[in-house]
Amino acid sequence: MRPWDDRPQKDDEEDFGPSRSEQRRNALDMLKLANQLVELPPSRIPKLNLPEDIIDEIGRTRKVTAHIARKRQMAYLAKMMRRHGDEAFTDARAALGEDRDRQRQEAAHVHRLEAAREKLLEGGDAALGELFDKHPELDRQHLRSLVRQARAEREANKPLHAFREIYRILKELEASEE
Repeated sequence: MRPWDDRPQKDDEEDFGPSRSEQRRNALDMLKLANQLVELPPSRIPKLNLPEDIIDEIGRTRKVTAHIARKRQMAYLAKMMRRHGDEAFTDARAALGEDRDRQRQEAAHVHRLEAAREKLLEGGDAALGELFDKHPELDRQHLRSLVRQARAEREANKPLHAFREIYRILKELEASEE
């Protein structure tokens, strides 16, 4: 060992706790969770099984509207949450994770409907024929006229009434399949 090297050797392994960067990551994670909790509707907070003082502080944080004051209040809320530890917030994290999954599923659902609508508008009679084969109960004449109107609205930069109506019909069809 060199005289200027004070670091402990491998055989003297001591637990110095989390590194400073790990502490910072944990603090930022807790701040992110605090932001998510404050953004939730007040009716959902009691269902998350949070400590009472945290629920009260979330209510106080919602009342603060000035930017810097709110930022400071959020930091204080995160500090209070860190005192309780991660175990106190496992239910809240699970509930927020389920929300994200549901949002992703809903977004994917909307994208599927939009893609089906585009297929109808771009695909012509072949796409309409496929849809009519799957759903023979559809009003063929009405849907064909909506597709023509939607194309015309798009080309003329008019309000997209027929475009939206096609989306509604596709949404109803998908709901009836489930």
